[in-house]
Amino acid sequence: MRRGDFVLASGQRSSFYIDCRLTTMSAEGQGLIGRLGWRAMKERGWRPRSVGGLTMGADPVAYAIAAASLGTDLVVDAFSVRKEAKTHGTGRAIEGCFTPGDEVVIVEDVITTGGSAQRAVAAVEAAGGRVLGVLAVVDRGEGGREMLEGEGREVVALVRAGELGLGGRAPAMGDGNDAGTCT
Repeated sequence: MRRGDFVLASGQRSSFYIDCRLTTMSAEGQGLIGRLGWRAMKERGWRPRSVGGLTMGADPVAYAIAAASLGTDLVVDAFSVRKEAKTHGTGRAIEGCFTPGDEVVIVEDVITTGGSAQRAVAAVEAAGGRVLGVLAVVDRGEGGREMLEGEGREVVALVRAGELGLGGRAPAMGDGNDAGTCT
């Protein structure tokens, strides 16, 4: 987590930035996120064929969960949703292990407004998939969960910003940058 003045993917400004990639792309982080994500799905009764979301934040989360599922009673594969469909080749918006009719879980690294998850949900449903729910590593507590739940989506977060010592909107500025990871 860093403190400063940041523009988030949602376009909102924030005094803190949670760069989950420092954790989701580390070997230790992938192991932990994979196990926790897989367990969270099992606890909800979700039995997806695959997990994925909007590239690039969702990619390592999906891969970690897929890897953690190997050898269990709930083996899931991973997919990525492109920000824009390819203009060449197959023109697909979804790459990887996804087939129309599949039940899937959308994953996110950080939920702020829910826009990235919403885009992934729309792409999957347009391609004939059924979304069981949304799983995020971190919920910033800035309305994304509520927006998605308002659309009838169940949302699970492995950790909330408040559990990291951060509030919802615009916490007080610190004395500079205190870099770290999101777990």
